[in-house]
Amino acid sequence: MQKLFSLTAACAAFALMGTGFCNSANAQWGTLKGQILLDGDIPKIEPLVKQGNAATKDAAVCAAQEVPDEKLVVNPENKGIANVVIYLAKKPAKIAPTVEKSAVPQVTFDQKGCRFMPHVLLVRTDQTVLVLSDDEAAHNTHTFPIKNRQDNFVVAPKDRTGVSVKPLTLSEKLPSKVGCDIHPWMVAYWVILDHPYAAITDANGNFEIKDLPVGTHEFNVWQESAGYLDKKYTVNIKDGTNQEKPLKFTAKQILK
Repeated sequence: MQKLFSLTAACAAFALMGTGFCNSANAQWGTLKGQILLDGDIPKIEPLVKQGNAATKDAAVCAAQEVPDEKLVVNPENKGIANVVIYLAKKPAKIAPTVEKSAVPQVTFDQKGCRFMPHVLLVRTDQTVLVLSDDEAAHNTHTFPIKNRQDNFVVAPKDRTGVSVKPLTLSEKLPSKVGCDIHPWMVAYWVILDHPYAAITDANGNFEIKDLPVGTHEFNVWQESAGYLDKKYTVNIKDGTNQEKPLKFTAKQILK
C-alpha cells in the first residue's frame, strides 16, 4: 500500500509539473508514419496497352484508354513512390486491442479498364476477398500464393455482385501475385498477413501503421520491381506518433 500510495503521489506531482511521466510509463502503443521517395530522375515507362491499339485482346474495352505500367509509380510533384509495402515479417507477441481484429470482414478487389484495382491489396487472414468487375469483357482472377490454396475463376462482364475467394488462412512471407490469364498484362499483388502491422504507400509515397507495440521493430520494405528494398528497416516505436525521415531509393535500385 505504501508503494502504491507513493507512486500515486509521484504521478500527481509529475502531472503538476507537466512532465507526462506516468503516461510514458504506461505507454504501450505508437503510430508509425513515413514516406518513400524516388532519389533522382523519374524514368519514362511505356504503357502496357496503348489507347486505340486494335491488336489488343478485347480492344473495345481494354484499349479504350491507356493501361499504364505500374511497376514503378512516382508522383512527379514530390517524387513519392506508390504501392510500396511496409510490414512486419512476423506477428508480434502483443497486438493492440483496437486492431486485433480487422475493422471490416471483407475487402474488395475490382477490375476496371482491364486493370486490377487496387494494384496492391492488404488482406488479413480474418478477412475474405470479394472480386468484382466493372468491365464489359470477362476476366479471370488467378492467384499465386505459396502457403494458401491457389484460386482461378472467371468473373463475368459487369459483375457487381462479385465472386468471393476461398479464405486465406495462412500468412504469406511475400506479397502474392495475382493475374488474369485472358489479359496477361493484368497483374496485382495481395499482401496476406495474420496481423495488422502493414501499410501500402499512397500516391504521395506516404504510409501509416497504427497501434504498434512500443519498442524496436524491423520492417520489410517491398516493391514489386525490386523485391525487398530493405529487410531491416528498424524503427524504435514510442508512445504517440513516430514520424520517420523519408526513405529514398533510385530508379536503378528499383528497376532491376
